[in-house]
Amino acid sequence: MSALEQTQMIFAIPSKGRLKEQVEAWLAECGFKLEMTGGARGYSAELSGLPGVTVRLLSAGDIAAGLDSGELHLGVTGEDLLRERGEDMDDRVMLLRALGFGRADLVVTAPKSWLDVDTMADIDDVGHVHLARTGRRLRVATKYVTQTRAFFARHGVSDYRIVESSGATEGAPAAGAAELVVDITTTGATLAANGLKILSDGVILKSQAQLTASLVASWTQAQIESLRRLLSVVEAKGRARTLATLVWPAEQDAAGQAAVAPFVGAGARRANGALLATADLFEAAAALASARVEPVTVSRPDYVFESRSAVLEALKDRLNL
Repeated sequence: MSALEQTQMIFAIPSKGRLKEQVEAWLAECGFKLEMTGGARGYSAELSGLPGVTVRLLSAGDIAAGLDSGELHLGVTGEDLLRERGEDMDDRVMLLRALGFGRADLVVTAPKSWLDVDTMADIDDVGHVHLARTGRRLRVATKYVTQTRAFFARHGVSDYRIVESSGATEGAPAAGAAELVVDITTTGATLAANGLKILSDGVILKSQAQLTASLVASWTQAQIESLRRLLSVVEAKGRARTLATLVWPAEQDAAGQAAVAPFVGAGARRANGALLATADLFEAAAALASARVEPVTVSRPDYVFESRSAVLEALKDRLNL
């Protein structure tokens, strides 16, 4: 690590593929443009508008490992990869924000031909029968060993053994390498094409990309301030998606404020009018119409900033800062 990097917050994002494109688009939407510092094919970058931050481009798996070890301060990676680092993962990393993309479910699947098998309890029964008949335990092909073992233990399933997979896991049963598969899926189409079905209670994790902070990295106050600046914009952008502003003529302000008073009491705020949840928009507009307040216009903010970040304060508490 360079002397400069030792003073900066190290933020890692995926280096390729659809997830990289989605993270770049998310950052750009928040007003931060990724600028490569090692050329177009380099693996380091900066974010315009966010000083004090060095961006590393790594594989999603390496990001999870770097957050877990403390080599990285911040990163975007799949929750499935983070959870695979161990059941005590929450002692070493903190999920700051779910990003709404990179969605995938980690699931337990069995062959469609197993007509009487639909639940983990059925797998337990089949495992006992299979062991008694063949002298061998059911084989479960997966890349997600930690989560598979924990999930099977929670369901009391013990007559199985893990077959670690490094290739196309869903093809293991057809190849005779395993009876069951635990893998990630977005639509289920690939599993179905390989003759597999998801158990009705076989969803281990509904994963998505997470903005994640390391709890074992060494944080300075300057690095915390860089994170504060990033989070303030990210949270303001996220907040804005759920809010709208109703504006009415100034000379009708008293009637307008009276009409929206129930919404203010439920959490809406004065904002040269009323800033309220979009879910309440039409009901509030109807209340204003009933009070004969007109014309009423609606605008959608790009950002809604607040002075305090509950997420950052929670992280500082975890870091004892």
